[in-house]
Formats: sequence, structure tokens, C-alpha cells
Amino acid sequence: MPATEDAPDVDVEHVGDGRRLTRVTRVQTTSGDAGRPFVLVAGVGVAATYFEFLAPTLAENGDVFALDLPGFAGMPRPGDQPTAAFFADRVEEVLDHYGLVDPVIVGHSMGTQVVTEVLIRRPEVRHAVLVSPVVNDREASLPLVALRFAQSAMRETFHLAMTALSAYVLCGVVYFARVLPHLLRYRLIERLPLVAASVLLIRGEFDTTSPRRFHSRLVAAARDARRWEIRGAAHSIINAHAIGAADLIVQHAKDSIARRGRMPAEEAVVPPPPHAGLDIVLSALRERFAEWWCAARGDEAGVERAKERHARILWRAYSRSGRDPRRAAAGAEERT
Repeated sequence: MPATEDAPDVDVEHVGDGRRLTRVTRVQTTSGDAGRPFVLVAGVGVAATYFEFLAPTLAENGDVFALDLPGFAGMPRPGDQPTAAFFADRVEEVLDHYGLVDPVIVGHSMGTQVVTEVLIRRPEVRHAVLVSPVVNDREASLPLVALRFAQSAMRETFHLAMTALSAYVLCGVVYFARVLPHLLRYRLIERLPLVAASVLLIRGEFDTTSPRRFHSRLVAAARDARRWEIRGAAHSIINAHAIGAADLIVQHAKDSIARRGRMPAEEAVVPPPPHAGLDIVLSALRERFAEWWCAARGDEAGVERAKERHARILWRAYSRSGRDPRRAAAGAEERT
């Protein structure tokens, strides 16, 4: 979470037309004005709300563009086949719309497939991050994939489970079922060797969907790849362990990270907000519900208002004293 004096600026815009529409949540802070931008692509069925902690943390270093691709998070469901290539087309539309020539592109879960396709087409992009990449080609059957996701989900927080569930409801069972076969057929191990960018692979210690041996094979297949693991994390590192994920992403973009390593959970986990009273908690929940309700109704202006208010609530919870939340957490430990 950011330690800036001012709350992050959140804008919601749309790129594309008709049913090929992508919602772009742009997060900016005054401290990130001079840095390279970050483009965030979420997994199947989920929404940019997954990046609620990662986006403002990365925004300290550069503008963040978090995407809700067609069919997800209340966006219109396209008539096209929802392949990785189709979604990559939409990401490229966003890059062109904002004139992003060399952003740091981050994909999570199915988003790693989409990002890989973008990287193959755009060799000018120098750095990318694949968080919890799927699908392990040695366990690509639907029953095995479902089992691995269930095993990993047992390690996730209740907050994350509710965030994911609300997003899946917006996506809908029918569209999710349309995307799933393409997800299972995609062979990341075969596509990654075509990527020229320097790639960082991140996995959680308990992520059974993206096992360590799979990462070993991906690194061996890639032209230029680093690999890191976050202890205590499962599949959805980008939320509960967003502090660590952001640190690794920023270091990778600067080429200042070791080729491989493991980050302790205490360095990666999002700390409890030092100023979160009951009023703030209830306000945050209210704005998240308002965002979901507006997305379900197609009220995009309402979605933007709810996102802006939620960002300000998080800023109040973490930064009212002007302290870095990681230092605040360390100070609390010292006092105990």
C-alpha cells in the first residue's frame, strides 16, 4: 500500500467498441509520475478488484493500468471465441490507446497466457511478470485442474474468496465454461520460448496449480527468465501477498533481482491497516458492493465512483499518519 501524502487518483475508462470492450482502471500517485507504467491482466472470471492492494503499491513507481477484459467484471460478453489470442488483441488495443510502448506487463493465472501472447507480438516490451502461471501441461485435464485449484483455494483468505466469488457471479457460469476449454488447451511451455522479454515467474509456496517443477521447466524453456517463490502464499499472491509481489515486480523491472529466490511471508503479506476502525471496514465493504452492483447493472459511472471511494478508504486506513504500512507493522511488533 502506498505511503504517499495524497490518496491515489483512480480513473475508469473504456477501450474498444461494441462487445469487445475493456474496462481500464488507471491508478496514479504523485510519487510514480516518472516511472514506467504497469499493465495488470487478471485471470479467468476475476476482476481488476483482485489488484486492490497491488495496484496502489505499484503506482508509487509508475502509472498502473488494471484491465477488466471482455466478459469479465460485468463487461459485455463478446461473440468471439475467448482464446488467449482474442484477449491479447484487447490488451494490445489498450497499449495502443495509451501509447504504452514499453510497459511492465503483469499477468496472473490465465492472464499469464494472455500476456505471453502479447509479448510474442511485441518484442519491444523488455520486462514482464507471470504470476501463478497456468496450465501445467502435465496436469491439463479438467478434473486435475479443478482439484489443484481446490487444494490451493484452501490456503486463501476469506476476503479473497469473497472477492473471487463476486467476480465469478458477474462473469457467469456460461461464459466461464466457454473460456475454460481454451485455458486448458493453451501450452505455455510451448509459447514462452518465443518471448524475447525478460520474464519473472512468481509462485506461492502452496500453489498446487502452478507447481515448482512446472516453473523449473518454464525457466528452462524461456530465453531469459527469473523465478521466485513467496513463502506462505497460494495461488492468489497478487492480493494477500501484494507487498512482496510488488517488490519483486519493481526489482525485476530494474534488473536488480537475483535469478531465483524465496521471499519470506512476513516480507510479502499485506499488513493489517493501522487505522481501520469499524467505520472504515464497513465503508470499504459498502463501496465494494456498490462497485459490484453498478457493474452488474451496466452503470459504468457508478463503477468509477465506487472504485474512487474505495481507493480513498484504503488510503485512509493505511496512510492517515503518513507512515509506510510496512514500517507501521514493524513498529507494532516492536511495541509488543
